[in-house]
Amino acid sequence: MLRPVINFRNKIFGLIALLVGFGLTACSNGDGTGTMRISLTDAPADYAEVNIEIHQVLVKENDDDDDDLDETEDMDDEELEDEGWKVVFNDTITVNLLDYQNGAILDLGEVELETGRYNQVRLVLGDENNVVLNNGNTFQLNTPSGQTSGYKLLVQADIEEDQVYDLMIDFDASRSIVVTGNGSYILKPVLKTANLTASGSISGTILPIDANPYVYAIAGSDTSGTQADENGDFRIIGLDDGTYKIEIKSTNEAYRDSTITDIEVENGEDVELDEDITLEANS
Repeated sequence: MLRPVINFRNKIFGLIALLVGFGLTACSNGDGTGTMRISLTDAPADYAEVNIEIHQVLVKENDDDDDDLDETEDMDDEELEDEGWKVVFNDTITVNLLDYQNGAILDLGEVELETGRYNQVRLVLGDENNVVLNNGNTFQLNTPSGQTSGYKLLVQADIEEDQVYDLMIDFDASRSIVVTGNGSYILKPVLKTANLTASGSISGTILPIDANPYVYAIAGSDTSGTQADENGDFRIIGLDDGTYKIEIKSTNEAYRDSTITDIEVENGEDVELDEDITLEANS
């Protein structure tokens, strides 16, 4: 009398295992394709220009290979594909990072990908045209690493069928430049990423215009920043949901710094401050 019950139970367990296995396979190995678009923006820096040379932007699926030492700079698109990389950009451009602040972004390209999760984005820089302009002088930015193996950004990008994943690389120019004791400049990129499709922003206006302040949005240990433009307007993009404080640092000693607290960003919304922010004059 027990045999039919045991057989029925085994069949049920077998069916459940089959369905679970099918579900996992369907999630990780979809037949459709989506698009990853990658762009670049910058946080403020106290320089006239910060120019960097970009060679490659590459994307790779989630795997366990330790490929930090792979040299991709001299590979063509076909060779990169053979190594498992998807090519977003494979050329040479020199860009002034400070041109891409206050919500402005540089479009680096896009690539069609099979649906699934991708966790590696590689930014490969050159070593010839990285320079900083400071106080009317031009200084070479020495790059101790990054020309051949590149800077690997770990992301959790889920590519969905017929959808665009908008990945933004935030290149913090100010924190990326190290000035040595002998006056030389070293480029050690400080980078973070955000999914623009799902992230929000905070914008507003700061007066007087001649305060020319830096503006930072801070939530816990996460900081994003920009500098108000010639009209006093600012916009900080790529913000995750959370409660932010806005720190305003005047570059004009005639005005005091200021802080605004408890600004909520929810559901990737764009928050525009209702009232202009007026900095007090130093007495």
